[in-house]
Amino acid sequence: MGEQVLIIGAGIAGLSTALALGASGREIVIIDRDPPPPETSADEAFEQWERKGVGHLRHSHAFLARLHKLIRDNYPDLMKDLLAAGCVEIGFAENIPPKLRHLYVPQPEDDDLTILTSRRTTLELVMRRYVARQPHIRFLTGTRVRGLITERSADALRVRGVIAEDDDAGRREIFADIVVDAGGKNSLGVDWLREKGATIDEVAAPAGIVYFTRHYRLRDGVEPPERGDAPGAADMRYIKYGLFPADNRCFSITLAVPETEMEIRRSIVKPETFDAICAEIPGIAKWTAAETSEPKGRVYGMGELVSRWRYMVKDGKPVALNYFPIGDGLIRTNPLYGRGCSFAAVSAHILRDVLEETRDAAERAVKYHAKVDAELRPYYDTMVQQDMAAIRTAKNALDPDYKPGFKARLIGSFVEDGMMTAIRSDMQLMRAFMRGFHMIEHPSLWLKNPWNFTKVLFIWAKGKKRNAAFYPPKLGPGRREMLSKLGLSPTADFERLKTAA
Repeated sequence: MGEQVLIIGAGIAGLSTALALGASGREIVIIDRDPPPPETSADEAFEQWERKGVGHLRHSHAFLARLHKLIRDNYPDLMKDLLAAGCVEIGFAENIPPKLRHLYVPQPEDDDLTILTSRRTTLELVMRRYVARQPHIRFLTGTRVRGLITERSADALRVRGVIAEDDDAGRREIFADIVVDAGGKNSLGVDWLREKGATIDEVAAPAGIVYFTRHYRLRDGVEPPERGDAPGAADMRYIKYGLFPADNRCFSITLAVPETEMEIRRSIVKPETFDAICAEIPGIAKWTAAETSEPKGRVYGMGELVSRWRYMVKDGKPVALNYFPIGDGLIRTNPLYGRGCSFAAVSAHILRDVLEETRDAAERAVKYHAKVDAELRPYYDTMVQQDMAAIRTAKNALDPDYKPGFKARLIGSFVEDGMMTAIRSDMQLMRAFMRGFHMIEHPSLWLKNPWNFTKVLFIWAKGKKRNAAFYPPKLGPGRREMLSKLGLSPTADFERLKTAA
């Protein structure tokens, strides 16, 4: 093709773009603000690798089934490298609740519902080493992008390269035919375009949570605890929790706390408080027990989480030519859903296809953003709707006198006593739901199917008593009990909100 491509950022989004474009024969330069990774093991990389450009480097990560399938089908050698490094594949069968396991009959499509989990440092290290071995791809490390080189065309800014700076070469211009901005949530590319007159609209919504993660390693000779009736991930309303198996006998626990829960937020960063919370939650307590595992490092926090969608096409025309944002710089998501890496990889492969379809710069931009919108917007919108509902629920949980109205009770019953109970009790419904969650199909397609919807209604109509076997056991203490166990005030946050109002 002869085109020169600059990729800003060497995280998952930048590496996914290099993977997607690598076989095209284009010359690709990846600009990374951080030093190169250490030539070391996965364990040492977790301890030593500093990635200032990746603030969530040591939070829990998993590649949803959509991304696992993409790597499996397109980059089998990379998949071999990931598994050799200790990354863990978790198939559909392993996520089936114990009460349904005896009914499971494997189906060919179940292979497409496999996820890949690991520490983020291991995932990125293996991907980076694989990308670095490919022809026509090179890295510029320790290099910061200070601006975009642009020129004004008839209807849009045309991006021609970047202004880069490093300690050795100083500040210089690097030209390219295509600039891919995979610089993450802190990328300044859109700001630089706006300063030059580009009109770039966006919508944003709060995630409503603060994210806390701690890593652990299984003790020598100890096998991972078997899955019981208590789920390894669930929503307790005042805390959402998740267990993430990782590479080399490691795992992590993430606790997502509503922003309104200030008492818990202030205390949870203390390792002893984090572990005390885990010990009270049956689905993860056996993993973090002292006889099972030992903590590895501190509690990592991540706040100011928002979902954001940027529009790079206005009135049918692109606002910038030859400039393609990918990842958090274009679409930022709540990490609770684990979709950031998948969104980035899917966008990168859409870009690959669009660049092959046409050489016209304006047509490329319009097609790229239209396809990204068609492919990813349903998952984004569903996520934002769920976050808004969770924010309301978390706020109401602080009020000891709150009583939901009829409509709220009806919706809540349909979700918990209808949808969720149906998914837990019917193998085909579970399979259909998981295909939507893992981005194999539209997220609402399973429930729009008349047969599936009828089954949900039937199970809902049976009532709690007849469906009792398919409810999970108690997830853990209620909010008031948990805060009391932690020595925190169950009423302080509600009083604070009343005072602020």
